[in-house]
Amino acid sequence: MGYTTILRIKKNAVLLLLFITFIGCDTLKKAELGAIVGGVAGAAAGAVIGNNVGDGNSELGAMIGGAVGATAGAMIGNRMDQQAKKIEEEIPSVEVEVVEEEIYMVFDQSNGVFFDSGKSVLNDTTKETMRKLSNVLIEYPTTKILIAGHTDSQGKEESNLKLSKERAESVRDYLIGQGVEEGRFTVEYYGESNPKATNDTPEGREKNRRVEVKISPNAVKVQSDDN
Repeated sequence: MGYTTILRIKKNAVLLLLFITFIGCDTLKKAELGAIVGGVAGAAAGAVIGNNVGDGNSELGAMIGGAVGATAGAMIGNRMDQQAKKIEEEIPSVEVEVVEEEIYMVFDQSNGVFFDSGKSVLNDTTKETMRKLSNVLIEYPTTKILIAGHTDSQGKEESNLKLSKERAESVRDYLIGQGVEEGRFTVEYYGESNPKATNDTPEGREKNRRVEVKISPNAVKVQSDDN
């Protein structure tokens, strides 16, 4: 009976995820989407746990796991919505995009992040923008932060790759210096390989000299802090 229950839960989980894909994530608020996905994942995990405990416990495990997963998922989704809104309030010049439960931002000269040509040192304008971001990151400590550096195509490719790494690290180090926990960060760097605009014009190159930031939920950290 336990094996049959697990198969039924897996089948229902697949159908539900297909339904979410069909209606589109934009139809749901992040908290609602998190609750649905969390509930499905919790139910599947609970069924496995229940089955391991003893014959006939799979359905009970699925119910418990689903309730716990839905609660955690809704909590995470709601926190990510709040964090995105706070960033928009603190740094209105930056475009904040939320995809499922992740927050995406691009920082370039148009919204207060400047680097001198060939340099990775943060100037006062960039520091002020990052200071505002750091305040939000500290306020919402249960997230992971990915910082990715990019350059335009001026100069040698190897030098640009190194420069993009140094710029991303400069942003990370400044945020850490403002009090954001070091263990939350991951740094990636792409040099000139992922242009956002053409490198044939000054305006396009300006857009390509950028630092992108992705903020992701840390479900384990959220549940740990709430216990």
